[in-house]
Amino acid sequence: MNLRIFKKPEYEINNELAKKIQELLTECFPDIYPKNRTYFKQLPHFRFLAINKESDLLGQVGLDYRVMNLNGKPIRILGVIDLCVSKNNRSQGIGSLLLLEIEKFCKEKNIDFLVLFADNKKLYLKKGFKSVKNKCKWLKIDNESHITKGIGFEILDELMIKKVGKIDWSEGDLDFLGYLF
Repeated sequence: MNLRIFKKPEYEINNELAKKIQELLTECFPDIYPKNRTYFKQLPHFRFLAINKESDLLGQVGLDYRVMNLNGKPIRILGVIDLCVSKNNRSQGIGSLLLLEIEKFCKEKNIDFLVLFADNKKLYLKKGFKSVKNKCKWLKIDNESHITKGIGFEILDELMIKKVGKIDWSEGDLDFLGYLF
């Protein structure tokens, strides 16, 4: 397969590419994803896009760089958002290639952990992520009206992390200092 993966800042995504991303997201998350945009709660900072030689968008992942608070200490994370591959191109290693590109990006950068949410954890476990059980605190956002609804407190079973820096993860309190991606 002739595939190219590249990084694209969100503010450089034109209408044509945004339409392709939106179509892929609604194909991959049909009952969840808003049908008229390329994000769920908030725009990612940038994306990795997997495109073939015909310029078809085969896969994508959004990334959000920010600080969170883990047991009273700031940690720098890269949030992995909505990794997905088109139905016709699954089981060809594209999701793994996107994760590998993220890890290569993290090398020599000030990032402590990759953080994501997954209903299906199989790929992530295979790639070195682990499930964690932290008591989480986050900003609740209504994805339809774009308004803040309050603060959430809960242990989230879908939460997964991968260490990419020098510090260790610990159980306890995790304040997202913002929304859930």
